Amino acid sequence: MQRAGRLVAGEGLEGDAHAGPGIRQVSLLSIEDVEKFEDMVKADDVDLHPGVFAENLTTEGIDLSGLRVGDRLAVGASAVLRVTQIGKACHDGCEIKKKAGVCLMPTAGIFAVVEEGGGVRLRDPVRLLRAKKSFWPWSKT
Repeated sequence: MQRAGRLVAGEGLEGDAHAGPGIRQVSLLSIEDVEKFEDMVKADDVDLHPGVFAENLTTEGIDLSGLRVGDRLAVGASAVLRVTQIGKACHDGCEIKKKAGVCLMPTAGIFAVVEEGGGVRLRDPVRLLRAKKSFWPWSKT
């Protein structure tokens, strides 16, 4: 598990194999979901800990299940992510699904693009940025 990294606007986590253009630049899971999954699975040959799902960021204390596509998250001092996808199908080689019969990413994985880059460190705050309401009553924002 890395303790620090850099989120690069339009790319993802610097040095990550999945970094680059696209809608899944950064993946997130909550530690609460990982712990619930671990309690549910109870398989001796499945080692569950932050990073084992290949997520870039593991959060604590923020309800990722309440996020919607388009929501924005502030991470650390300056990075901003925009949620682009919730969940994804496991690939055929998913070791966790092979061993446990089920995986967490299809239901709890959150994917985002990096709108504003910046350094991130272990224990940095992650918070939901509320969209401003439009002056016009017929607007959806």
